Amino acid sequence: MQIRFATALSADEYVRQQAWKDAALDNCPIHSKGECGFTRHGTYSRQTPEGTKIARWYCPDGHSTFSLLPDCLSSRLPGSLIEVETAINEVENAPSQEAAVFGLRIDVGLTGVLRWIRRRLFLIHTTLRLLTKLVPAFHDCRPSISSFKAALGVEYVLPALRMSAGAYLYDLPPPIGFGPRPQPKKGKKPPFQHKTGTDPPLKRG
Repeated sequence: MQIRFATALSADEYVRQQAWKDAALDNCPIHSKGECGFTRHGTYSRQTPEGTKIARWYCPDGHSTFSLLPDCLSSRLPGSLIEVETAINEVENAPSQEAAVFGLRIDVGLTGVLRWIRRRLFLIHTTLRLLTKLVPAFHDCRPSISSFKAALGVEYVLPALRMSAGAYLYDLPPPIGFGPRPQPKKGKKPPFQHKTGTDPPLKRG
């Protein structure tokens, strides 16, 4: 289970200062009264940014681990929230998705990079739509980075939302929240049609 590690550090500062060593989780999230053997459980590494580690705790009675994710990093996606926001900004301000992703992820080709950016677009726009319903201050916002930036008055929207929407983090999908990934809506099945061919014989009474 991921828990918010409130910090104003950037991703690079978090790595450089090894800030996971300062992360603290005093009480078990399951057993508030303690006596469950709750203890620090080392760290786990993330590939990007290079050198990133996440502090982790373990509850033996609950058979559960808990990790403190800093505000600068994406949940369930590699990299930082600023990196995700930068990519989304490119798309929102480009004439097409193809134009926006030119030069991004050249290692996976156009089809792969479009899939990569569309996954992030879907997650972020879903999150922003949810926030317009959950948070009164965002009721008039459009589900776009530019609209939320104007409302918040900040340089980077996604880290600011991790901080300001703390009460809703388990309702919001990644990479901002800690809730489940939303599933794209599937189109409705067409009404039943019988197979082509001659009509079946009429039943006689």
